[in-house]
Amino acid sequence: MRDKVIDASAMAALVFAETGAGLVLDEIDGHRLHAPELLAFELMNVVWKRARKQTAATALFLESLEIMAELEVHYRGVDRRGVVELGLATGLTAYDASYLWLARSLGVPLVTLDRRLGHVFDAQAF
Repeated sequence: MRDKVIDASAMAALVFAETGAGLVLDEIDGHRLHAPELLAFELMNVVWKRARKQTAATALFLESLEIMAELEVHYRGVDRRGVVELGLATGLTAYDASYLWLARSLGVPLVTLDRRLGHVFDAQAF
């Protein structure tokens, strides 16, 4: 089984059945998934934001987190200094640089729906 890193944009598409979810499913099928520990917090923040805007749907948003729990993701630590340096070098936020750093350190593809992050990943030889 091959490995891939999945980012918050791709995971959110899956969890909330957003546009691009099918694309993400195709990308991750048959792969072992990895992500920085940050992923869980980013998705919790998405749920928090959506629940604040649509309070009537709070229970539904909270249930969507269970979908994320059902996907087997191997959460990994990242080198904090390396992430900041990579962010500075690429112009990415520390959040996005965390996914890029992990994919580069593992030498595996990155699954993302974030165009800017995807472009930087594609431009970087790992």
